[in-house]
Order: sequence, then C-alpha cells, then structure tokens
Amino acid sequence: MRLVQRAPSRTVVAAVVAVTLVAVPAPASAGPGAVGRPGEPPKTPTAHGYGGAVSTVDPTATAIGLDVLRRGGNAVDAAVAAAATLGVTEPFSAGIGGGGFLVYYDARTRQVHTVDGRESAPAAMREDSFVDPATGTAYPFQQARVSGLSVGVPGTLKTWHEALRRWGSRPLSAALAPAAEVAERGFPVDATFRQQVADNAAAFAQFDATRSLYLPDGQPPAVGAVQRNRDLADTYRQIARQGIGAFYTGPIGADLVAAVRRPPVAADPTAPWQFPILAGGLTRTDLAHYALRFPAPTRSDYRGYQVYGMSTPSSGGVAVGEALNILERFDLSRLTVTEALHHYLEASALAYADRNRYVGDGTSRRILAELLDDRYAAERACRLDPARAAPKPVPPGDPDGRYGGCGTALAGAEGNPGQSTTNLTVADRWGNVVEYTLTIEQTGGNAMVVPGRGFLLNNELTDFTFVQPPGAAPDPNLPAPGKRPRSSMSPTIVLDGDGRPFLALGSPGGATIITTVLQMLVNRIDLGMSLPEAMAAPRASQRNSAVPQAEPAFVSGYGTALAALGHPPFVATAELGAATAVEFTGRHGLVAAAEPVRRGGGAAGVVLPAR
Repeated sequence: MRLVQRAPSRTVVAAVVAVTLVAVPAPASAGPGAVGRPGEPPKTPTAHGYGGAVSTVDPTATAIGLDVLRRGGNAVDAAVAAAATLGVTEPFSAGIGGGGFLVYYDARTRQVHTVDGRESAPAAMREDSFVDPATGTAYPFQQARVSGLSVGVPGTLKTWHEALRRWGSRPLSAALAPAAEVAERGFPVDATFRQQVADNAAAFAQFDATRSLYLPDGQPPAVGAVQRNRDLADTYRQIARQGIGAFYTGPIGADLVAAVRRPPVAADPTAPWQFPILAGGLTRTDLAHYALRFPAPTRSDYRGYQVYGMSTPSSGGVAVGEALNILERFDLSRLTVTEALHHYLEASALAYADRNRYVGDGTSRRILAELLDDRYAAERACRLDPARAAPKPVPPGDPDGRYGGCGTALAGAEGNPGQSTTNLTVADRWGNVVEYTLTIEQTGGNAMVVPGRGFLLNNELTDFTFVQPPGAAPDPNLPAPGKRPRSSMSPTIVLDGDGRPFLALGSPGGATIITTVLQMLVNRIDLGMSLPEAMAAPRASQRNSAVPQAEPAFVSGYGTALAALGHPPFVATAELGAATAVEFTGRHGLVAAAEPVRRGGGAAGVVLPAR
C-alpha cells in the first residue's frame, strides 16, 4: 500500500527554504554553437525509481521540482516551482501572463480536484470584437493575435497561489525563489528556444521590450548563449514580497493593463509588420475581479481504469472521455496495430464533431453528462465501421438522452485550433499527483513583453470562434464579456480499480493535445506498450478533418495501410505534442517519462533512482 501521510507543515518547509534555496548552477560562458555547459542539469527522457518524480520539457525545471521534493516539499510545491521556472526557460509557451488547468489527486482523501485558471475575456469583449468594422469580416489571425485585443485576464498566478494554499506545504514566495534565481543568472539557449525566437522575429521586432530581451543585436540568441531575464527575476521577487496582489491590484497589473490598452510599439520596428497593432479593452477592474473556478473533473471508466480530466472551458476531458467510451465498445487488443489505429482515428473524429458542436464555456452540465454517457457512446460507436473510414467531416451526434439509433445533428464550427502550451507531471512520496497544462496560446503569445516586467502576454482570446459561421448551429465558443475561450488542454490522471494512481499525463500542442493524450492512452492500455514506448510512438491527429495530420514516421509506417481502409492522405507534420507522464508501478515504484526527441526532448527524473 502507498503512504498517504501529509507533507511537512508549511512553517517547517518555509523555514528550510528561507535558509537554503535551490542551488541553480551559475552560467558559464558559452560561445556560438555551443549546446550545453558544465553543470547543466541532464536531459533524461525516462527515469525509474522511488520517492517522487517530475517530468517537464526542460531539465532546469525538472531539476528544481526534484529538489523541492528532496527537501520535503509535496507534489503541489514542486509543480508550482517547476511551473515558475518554465516561465523563465519556456517563456514562449507559458508564464504569469497566461493561464492553464491543473488536475490534482489527493492521496489522503483519494479524490481528484481541478483548478480552472483559464484566461477570461474583459468586460468590454463583444461577440463582434474580432470583426473588422471597416470590412465586416473577421480580422486575420495574426492581426488579432499581435494586439491588445487578444489578451485575456491571466489566471496562472492565482492558480499557483490557491493550489499552494489548499494542498501545498510552502508559500508561493518559496516556490518563486529558485525560478527568480534562474532568471537572474541565466540559462543556456538551446536550438528549440532559438528557433521559437526566429519564428517570431517579425512580431517581436515591433516592441522595444520584446526585441531587447529576445533579439539582441537584432538577431535571435545563439545556441549556447546565456539567456538572462533580470526584469522577470525582479517581478517574481516583488510578488514573493508583496503577494499576488502586486499583480492583480498593484503596480505589476497596472503595467500589464497599460501594455494592453496602449501597446508599447517601437518607434523604429526593425522588421516590417503587415497589420496595424490594435489596442485592447482590458482594465484594472477586470484584473482585480478575476476568479478561479473549481469544477468537478470529468470521468470516464475505461477497461477497469478511472480516467479523470478537465471540464469546461477545456474540451479536453470531455473529448478524451467520449472517445474512450466509444473505443471501449471494441476490443482493440485483438486487432492489428493498423486496425487499432483506424478505430482510434475514427473515435477521435466522432468526439471532435461533438466537441466543436456542443462544448464551450457555457455548456450545461446536462449536455456534458450526456456526452460522457455510455449509452451515448454506444449510439456514436454505431457510426464507426471497423472496416472503412467514414467521409470527413462526420456529423455530430444528438445528446438528447434518448439513445438507440445513430442520431445526428447540425454541425458546428471548428474554430481556431490553438498553437502551443507546456505541460508538467509531478508525483510525491505520499502518492499525491499533479498534472498541469499551462499556456500563453500561440508560441510567443501576443509578442508583447510587458515593459520592465519581463513576461510575455497571452493571446488566449483568439481561441474564441471569431464569427458565427452562416448555416451552422449556434457556436458555443463565440466571444462574450467575462467568458473563457474553449481550450483543448487535457491534463489527465488515471486511477486503477482500487482508486489509486496508475498514470498521469498531458501535452502541449493546441487542438492536437486531445489526440496526443488519447493516442498515448490507447498505446499504453490497449496496445501493451510501456510508458516510454507509448510516449515515443509516432502520432497522428484526426480532428474530424478531410486533411488529418501525422508525423512522418506514422505516415511511412501506417499511411498506406490506413489509406486502404479509406482514410484520407495525412498532412506530414514534423511533430505532434511534447508530452510528460508519470506511471505508478508496484512496491511504490515510479516511471517518469518525457519526450526523447519532440521539442528538443524533455527531462524526467525521480527522487531515488532505481538501482
């Protein structure tokens, strides 16, 4: 049996941290082309052991999370410290300018909790806010993105504060300290970081604060160069001293609002930009009134496991759960790999049809319950032909509580698929588990670094559907005051038949997050892969589209055989997702897994490595 005792008291751990902070290696000089430096934490994709585990996309964040666990902190303490570090080392995917969803398993009560820290629209948001009044048509995505109009009220800091207050054993100030040290001392630029800057170079060049931080001498930083962010270090330390009020009602928030309402455009942009940069309507009142939500998690029972996920405004828990319920009607373990993948792709399309039609911030609890009802899954499964792919897009079902046929309804709009996030997974020695996905939406957010504060703003409101498509069913994801845009983030915790943790996993990847998490579950539970194998296997994403995506290895390995079953040609995509996961094994053992290659490879670690 697993230990379920509480972590050390907040007072004890805080005292320890006050005396001795996490040791972060000071950066050594690195010349152009260098890929690392002495003392840099290792980037190991798989770790086996005991006593707790951390998996993130970044070795520094993983090392800091493990250090927190070794010093007596629990899973929430380590997750917040790692997330704060990702705000430094993965600033184009996450940070205090954004939001996210946290799923937590409490080992003492054996309950799963969720925190909705998704960004919300300001009170000034209207249904036509993304419609150009001069043309009557939707703004181009990049014009909407690189603007104050796209910025939602950030929820990340409140998520960290409240998770620590409810379940942690140390204060936010302790969790921010090591991340501030990383920001002050710096970290080595890798190829992924440099490429993300290069991909955003034109947008970043429009703002003085952004280009001075990420485009030194007008160019992306060289691989191996030391990247420092002293403004962010100061921001973290101010929040540590003054609390999150410095952000939501104080001077940091005032600077954030000023940047949204008067975008800090450079007087001499060093690159052309094809659109005027629009101001947004976010106010200090919007910031002060932001509130977290704590919805009940979604649940799907799958082959003896309990699969818990995130409810709305995320569509991840509902879509993953519905697809699993459909797949449970078939014994995938008796099929060939190609046949199993066929079923996975078809179930994904069916779930996505329903996600696009019904799921948004205001979806009723009744509809959500119907979408996860096994009787509804049986009705949807009757549209899955084991021998032939259905033409795409498939129509959504009709979750009306009356099941038995193969009912359909008017289709909904697909909406913007989203772009990038980051994910982390933490388990501690007491059996507590955190699965946390956080984001600023597009890689690089809206491209504005808040002057003097060192963090990028989100462009999360571009996850709304910009306009109601003519002839389609009413879209549940249109903009509205205070509304939260639909997300695909899918932090997932799987419990075994006894209600104890078996697996926790999640991924970035915009709309492909749902299919990444679903495919990994099928790989692990149905196809008998180990967790590292399920992580590394080539991926495909069918989001009810006539042009599904797949990684090159998937196309070469299965494309021809799936085409024979009627699947359309896959659009080759370099990579889908960048997952992290932890699996619980017998005798208190843990397997931590991160990507071996995708997004430059992730970093997994355990407190006590197996010998």
